Amino acid sequence: MNRAAIFDLDGTLAATPAAIARLLVRVTAEAGFEVTPQQVAPTIGKPLEPSVARLIGRPVEDSATVHTVARYRELFDREVLALGPDLLYPGVADGLRALGEQGFGLAVATSKISASAEKLLAATGIRTLFGPVIGNDMVERGKPDPQMGILAAAGLGVSVDRCSYTGDTVGDLRMAAAAGMTPIAVTYGVGFADELSPHAARLCRSFAEVVTALSVSEPTGVAGH
Repeated sequence: MNRAAIFDLDGTLAATPAAIARLLVRVTAEAGFEVTPQQVAPTIGKPLEPSVARLIGRPVEDSATVHTVARYRELFDREVLALGPDLLYPGVADGLRALGEQGFGLAVATSKISASAEKLLAATGIRTLFGPVIGNDMVERGKPDPQMGILAAAGLGVSVDRCSYTGDTVGDLRMAAAAGMTPIAVTYGVGFADELSPHAARLCRSFAEVVTALSVSEPTGVAGH
């Protein structure tokens, strides 16, 4: 194995952002806080605990935050994970298999905590396609700090300059660049093409385009950087 493809999870492999947004509005309302979808939108793809804390205006360790986070995870496991493989964006499972057959090492680096990431990957049926799954709880500093990407590459035994990182937010792409990886952006998740483009070596409109881009090219870093 001499090259690797590392992926974000929500908004890149799994079509979960809309469900995440709905649940955050729901659980904050249950806890007695009025939070709008517009307020929730910027938190998608970021660590859950500090996001909830900001939304309800309480510290992370406050009982209201702790209860709301626990309720969110309960509902996510019960209502969202039940959708199983249907949560994946089109072409993800087949595309990952194709990359594996081409000799790519595969890993996930996500702002979810590792236990939640493992549950989502198992529910969608793609956990066995990956090596390391790096969650936000496994590093001191999350995205856009490079720690998460570096840890995933080390777990695969591949140098960072032989890795790509694919994600749907500017934070994902900044992490990739900081780690010395090729940043690949998908435009079907949370981020918009115009905001992602300055940070990406490539923009992909589908997962099939991601697979094609990785299959025909070597890691290059960000053009012009």
